[in-house]
Amino acid sequence: MTGSDRHSVLGSRLRLLAAAALFSSGGAAVKAVHLTAWQVASFRSAIATLAFLLLLPEARRRPTPHVLGVGFIYAATMILFVQANKLTTAASTIFLQATAPLWVVLLSPWLLGERIRPRDVVYMAVLGAGLVCFFVGLDPVSATAPHPLLGNVLAALSGLTWALTIMGLRALGRGGNAGGGWGPASALWGSIFAALGCLPMALPVGPTTGKDWLIMGFLGVFQIAVAYVFLLRGIERVPAVEASLLLLLEPVLNPVWAWIVHGERPGPWSLLGGAILLLATLVKTWLDTRAVSLSPSAR
Repeated sequence: MTGSDRHSVLGSRLRLLAAAALFSSGGAAVKAVHLTAWQVASFRSAIATLAFLLLLPEARRRPTPHVLGVGFIYAATMILFVQANKLTTAASTIFLQATAPLWVVLLSPWLLGERIRPRDVVYMAVLGAGLVCFFVGLDPVSATAPHPLLGNVLAALSGLTWALTIMGLRALGRGGNAGGGWGPASALWGSIFAALGCLPMALPVGPTTGKDWLIMGFLGVFQIAVAYVFLLRGIERVPAVEASLLLLLEPVLNPVWAWIVHGERPGPWSLLGGAILLLATLVKTWLDTRAVSLSPSAR
């Protein structure tokens, strides 16, 4: 590898870390806006739509029905994420959304025709144990988490819809076009669907402050659009396994920002569940990497 290649790979890694850091700010920022969850979901996505159109020319393509379908599921993910953050802790929201691999493994044999390996069964069992922790011991009710149980349910559903989004993008990739524009197009249409779908519940808008709209601008432009651009540009030169590890920075930082900004402290069961999910993902990623490196085709 030449010095130029090493510099390029380093830059890609830094972009992925920047994407994870921006994604991680969502929980604290959503809680800081004095608007309803429907309003945040609608206006954040509307701003993100404009940013996508400016930053991602490859997203400006006439969508196929498959792209629109993936965009619709992605919109559901964004809406559920905002709703959950308004009801439960940021830690519970992001950790429960991180159960997406559980749903991918469960559903991929039927939706993608991919078989389940023995180690996937173990991984599903561990993720299931982590998931249960969030409902065995709920976080206490607080100003930033007024309805932990409902919020946890919505966050778990966002894990399912995010898994369906991932599988939809994977199916698009099999057509050879996900990286060439269909992935960005799905994100663009997801933002459009979320903005329009939530708009009837978002109106009328009550009293707001300049701070509210500054945070909304940050959420739409940086936490969604710029982060997505960093993700696309970074993942081009970084192996998928390494990229997935770098992106684990998001669930690590998300509750940290909520604690710094709002003093939000997740309960012990949520922390235990989050630790189980993160550790299981790290171990599975390492095992998958090792299996690939030892396979005859990798030599």
